[in-house]
Amino acid sequence: MTETLPAAPLPTGRSCPFDPPEQYRRLREDQPVSRLALPDGTAGWLVTRYEDARAVMSDPRFSSNPENFTSPFRYIPPEERQQVPPGMFISMDPPHHTRYRRLLTGQFTVRRMRALEPRIEQIVTEHLDAMQAAGSTADLVADFALPIPSLVICELLGVPYADRADFQQWSNVLLQVDLPIERTREASEGIRRYMTALVQAKRVEPGDDMLSGLIAADAELTDDEIAGMGFLLLIAGHETTANMLGLSTFLLLQHPEQIAAMREDPAVVTTAVEELLRYLSVVQFGTIRGALEDVELGGHVIRAGETVVASLAAANRDPERFAEPDQLDVGRKQSTHVAFGHGVHQCLGQQLARVEMQIAFRELFKRLPGLRLNTTPDQVELRHNAVVYGVKSLPVAWA
Repeated sequence: MTETLPAAPLPTGRSCPFDPPEQYRRLREDQPVSRLALPDGTAGWLVTRYEDARAVMSDPRFSSNPENFTSPFRYIPPEERQQVPPGMFISMDPPHHTRYRRLLTGQFTVRRMRALEPRIEQIVTEHLDAMQAAGSTADLVADFALPIPSLVICELLGVPYADRADFQQWSNVLLQVDLPIERTREASEGIRRYMTALVQAKRVEPGDDMLSGLIAADAELTDDEIAGMGFLLLIAGHETTANMLGLSTFLLLQHPEQIAAMREDPAVVTTAVEELLRYLSVVQFGTIRGALEDVELGGHVIRAGETVVASLAAANRDPERFAEPDQLDVGRKQSTHVAFGHGVHQCLGQQLARVEMQIAFRELFKRLPGLRLNTTPDQVELRHNAVVYGVKSLPVAWA
């Protein structure tokens, strides 16, 4: 077996806002399966190579249920750990995960997402119109990156967009890793109560939306289960795309030649989205699993009950998989990245995210050719302590 270095905490410090912590590179080269010091005093494992990360995410011997692993972010006393709520299938293993996911898979096919393009284009156009009507400056997060995916997922699910301030606030709390657990639970209970009331209202008066469709599709689904599924889709459906739009624009404004390539050839926008997903890997702390039995990985034996973190950011910069991985190249032809995860838990809404980003970037750079940062790069505030990395705001201006 390979010699193991002493356990160290999860790397979080960045020297550049667009690059993963430098420790990931060193670990990937010297100790790709390394010991991870956890907040409860135990030791888990951190995986940083592309192939090893994919192996962890696709192996059923590694569980997604948090009852089987320890949080790498905060100490949670055993007596305060809670069971996975009904419908929260991202934290379930097969067959429970399979049952819920199967009900939703048909809703997120490439064909169905492409059918949404005209409506997404309309939403993007309306927000750009409003930005230009208001003057020549904006906060790209508040005025563009956040509202576009929020409105899209609200319309898909049947969630009133007028309630966005509430669910965006709950979402913001839920994704921060340094808040007291009580705050997180309050936010979780708030959004669950909201979704449950919405599901109950749709049983009485259904609409042409996903929540109503779930009610009709399976009579055995309880209100709590549908509310849990809706909770998950609402948060995941806007947070990742919103942060990708904001952070990607911040990055691209440092590389005007890449924007020029996207303007000159609209087909490049498609490869640019994949490259930005790979390069930025906004699910910054990776995916967490718990070993259900002893598993050998990378020359080490991971014991049953031990926690494993597969770093998506490190895997997506692995030079064994990607040529010049630290080079941003919007024309990169092949990018089988793991930004959306891998295996049975691979992001259900990835096709929707792709369509949203492709349309948003295409129209943003076409409509605002003089787009520039309206502050210095060091003044842009970043979401260092959030599960989904990004910018809190992005002041921009245009000619």
